[in-house]
Amino acid sequence: MPNIKSAKKRVKTSAKKAENNNVITTKTKTSVKKFVKEVQSGNKDAATEKLNIAIKNIDKALSSGLIHENKAAREKSRLTKMRNKMEEVA
Repeated sequence: MPNIKSAKKRVKTSAKKAENNNVITTKTKTSVKKFVKEVQSGNKDAATEKLNIAIKNIDKALSSGLIHENKAAREKSRLTKMRNKMEEVA
């Protein structure tokens, strides 16, 4: 446990930031999983809706510095390709 006042404050602020980062990361992963589930079930309208939510969450994780710019672009590209393949098949 820190003894210096500023170090005590850093412990509190870093704990808050870690919790917030965890929330954003979890939301991102969950939204991607929900989108993939909709794609597998073949529901186009719901998949489009979930895609928009997933992209929004990926952008939020990118802006907060949780994921790299290239990873965000790669994930969005992969998800969009999945959505576009749904229309080709049908």
